[in-house]
Amino acid sequence: MKILIAGAGEVGTHLAKLLGQENHDITLMDSSKERLMAVRDNAELLTFIGNCTSLKDLTEAGVADSDLFIGVTPEESRNINACMLAANLGVKKTLARIDNYEYLLPKNVEFFEKLGIHSMIYPEMMAAREIVSALKTPWTRVWWELSNGSIILTAAKVRANAPIVNRYLRELPSVGKMFHIVVIKRRNHTLIPRGNDQILPDDIIYFTTLRKNLDEMPALMGKTSFETRNVMFMGGSRITMRTVQYLPSNINIKIIEQNRERAEKLVEIAPSNVTIFLGDARDTELLLSEGITEMDAFVALTGNSEANMLGCMMAKQYGVKKTVAEVENIDYIPMAERFDIGTVINKKLLAASKIYELLLKADASNIKCLTISNANVGEVVAKPNSKVTKKLIKNLNLPSDMTLGALIRNGEPMLIDGDTLIEPYDQVVVFFTNTSLKSIESYFN
Repeated sequence: MKILIAGAGEVGTHLAKLLGQENHDITLMDSSKERLMAVRDNAELLTFIGNCTSLKDLTEAGVADSDLFIGVTPEESRNINACMLAANLGVKKTLARIDNYEYLLPKNVEFFEKLGIHSMIYPEMMAAREIVSALKTPWTRVWWELSNGSIILTAAKVRANAPIVNRYLRELPSVGKMFHIVVIKRRNHTLIPRGNDQILPDDIIYFTTLRKNLDEMPALMGKTSFETRNVMFMGGSRITMRTVQYLPSNINIKIIEQNRERAEKLVEIAPSNVTIFLGDARDTELLLSEGITEMDAFVALTGNSEANMLGCMMAKQYGVKKTVAEVENIDYIPMAERFDIGTVINKKLLAASKIYELLLKADASNIKCLTISNANVGEVVAKPNSKVTKKLIKNLNLPSDMTLGALIRNGEPMLIDGDTLIEPYDQVVVFFTNTSLKSIESYFN
């Protein structure tokens, strides 16, 4: 597939490198030579210095022969205009990064499609939904509902007192029927596990389970679940306010904002269950005076990744059980894990998951990038006579970086083990690293 990406910021650069690994023909376009120089050594992509709203530059960049145009500059209007121009110049599909939730309303879909904008992503809204899920299930690090919520993908850190600790996966037949471990994150290493792999203390395990088994899961990880009633936010960003809108009104919310003008604006628009404070949430005296020790959760959403991580570390010291940090610098994510920051939010990886959904040729939906594990998960439909339907899973010789976690058959959710035989039209939950998209297509098509 030939893809033209406009915007060599962190989002565009990350996507270009990611998609270039899949042998797509990638061109990264930006008006700044300096930004493009940062990726000039990447052999998997081409760079083009130009203005994405210039007909001349788009034409020279090869937009007419492209299959997909992605507008991910920092400016919403620029992305929309570039997609409109690209569509009129002949590109097959367009995708724009936006900052306005109104554009995503169902009533506006046809309007934007007529303009030539076929898909839109709003990373701030996606981030807010991730945060809400994290606060509703505070014992988890990731929460994702598959197949209309009948299958749950989640992740948790295994405590030393957990009943499954130090056991091999093959030794979990009794509890193993309630969940299926698909990824183990051990320090900086991501492992797609097999039966002879062992669960160690402080492993972060990603697993699928059925909704009916959820109540059993916290104890198996050595944890206890609790209800989130009091939440403190560090930073009154757009993500903060979008999250507040999604949270139930019976949750008591405090927002600490450092900028006076922004704080005053938040006071005008905040719901009645939200209190705004002016100050720096890294100030220990301020935190104590505003009741940090009584908080169930602390959510750090400033534009500074380091400040967010530090704020969460301080909150942990005061006994806050659940912390969430926005960490936009991808290089900092392993550090956030080492510091035991619970849920990490990264808008770039959320945007990448949406774009994967467009690119996977197998019948895939709901592609998601797992923020900490460097892995991805998606739902894929098994075609008749495909390779995956001809043998038991244990005999498929799946690549070491790919595993199957669950399936939906005739509307019924099922967990998977080695003796499962995939049937045509099964909707299968697949886990894979960044280099296995082609493997998925070869097994399921």
